[in-house]
Amino acid sequence: MEPTARTGSVLVVDDNEDVLTAIRLLLKPHVETIHTATRPDALPTLLREERYDVVLLDMNFTKDASSGKEGLTWLGHVQKLDPEAVVILITAYGDVSLAVEAMKGGATDFVTKPWQNEKLVATVKNGIQLRRTKAEVATLRDRQVHLTRDLDRPYQDIVGESDPMQAVFATIDKVAATDANVLILGENGTGKELVARAIHRRSRRADEIFVAVDLGALTESLFESELFGYTKGAFTGANADRAGRFEVASGGTLFLDEIGNIGAAQQAKLLTVLQRREVTRVGAPTPVAVDVRLVSATNAPLYERVSEGAFRQDLLYRINTVEIVLPPLRERGDDIDLLAEHFLRLYAQKYDKPVRDIAASARNKLRGYRWPGNVRELQHTMERAVILADGTTVKPDVLDFTAPPDLSKDRLALDSLDLEEIERTVIRKALSKHGGNISRAADDLGLTRKSLYRRIEKYGL
Repeated sequence: MEPTARTGSVLVVDDNEDVLTAIRLLLKPHVETIHTATRPDALPTLLREERYDVVLLDMNFTKDASSGKEGLTWLGHVQKLDPEAVVILITAYGDVSLAVEAMKGGATDFVTKPWQNEKLVATVKNGIQLRRTKAEVATLRDRQVHLTRDLDRPYQDIVGESDPMQAVFATIDKVAATDANVLILGENGTGKELVARAIHRRSRRADEIFVAVDLGALTESLFESELFGYTKGAFTGANADRAGRFEVASGGTLFLDEIGNIGAAQQAKLLTVLQRREVTRVGAPTPVAVDVRLVSATNAPLYERVSEGAFRQDLLYRINTVEIVLPPLRERGDDIDLLAEHFLRLYAQKYDKPVRDIAASARNKLRGYRWPGNVRELQHTMERAVILADGTTVKPDVLDFTAPPDLSKDRLALDSLDLEEIERTVIRKALSKHGGNISRAADDLGLTRKSLYRRIEKYGL
């Protein structure tokens, strides 16, 4: 008969050394890790240092005590330290009323001394499985949050028939069925996340979760906790265990946007996770294996950053098994018309407007603009046009955009004393200077990313 595989970790707290020895010997063939303690006041330190699948806790520690109240008190402490703890109480004075009280206090099970060996082993094994099930449920709950956000997204499809986009579609078809890591390059607003989602939908992981993370929005202090997760008490505000984005995305696809903007320390941590295919939650003693298909994106010139020493070459090799470069909207020809019509239908339905067509003069105006904000800018332009349009046709007067400034001049020409127009021009120049990189443009302008985003929305940039 083959030996049973050992699994799980158990903490046994009892003031009787003989009991501890007996339980350790009994569980050793079945449990991977067994720690023991004779004093219950060691529980806070032990539970902070390691996560146990099961805690076996005696109910009486004071000499001649038989009420079980000590056990109930320490059970409460364990529940505060770890709300998901699986606690099995032990007593030499088993009675139904005490068992019921213990269960109400959060105990998972109740055994009496002397115990039946097979029953105790089975109880501990069930407790280990219950703890892992609780962890899986918590992770699934986090997944559901991300899935719900994903389903609420109104625009999923990529619209385009131009030759540059046909080349993109061909690459997506070739790479999607593999598990190869993909790096998507392109200016802001070109639809990098849409391409990432298209890869996921055509992959073998299509029935699993897609998790998107904007790395540019994560501060250095949040990077690890958001991506790798954390345990309760790992830092101020960590009130419960939480799975990070890698764990949530395990089995599915993880999309890391703005990967070119992370610092050296974050690059090293990310590379380690990708190499080992495991993450360690902040505050956790052991790593957790993860299985993600990684898709990354950036508008930053990564190869230049590598040559400057600002981005790790080994990380670049790890994330770009296949590279997809998205063309800017100004190079996509008739796709401008297709996209304008698509957004026209979308927003006419959303705002219950009778707008059905775009006048020829308005189409000419759309084609003549360079679209520094790419598809995102066109989307916002058409949304405003539908809202402002009278009757059934979009006319040039409701297309609210201006030609970009002459970027060949180093000095900013102030042809107007209108402060809003000056601000619009300065922001547009900063975005162009930094290739659409929001973080760098915000730093140059002395603004926060959030403030710059508000101004981009305000001016339709």
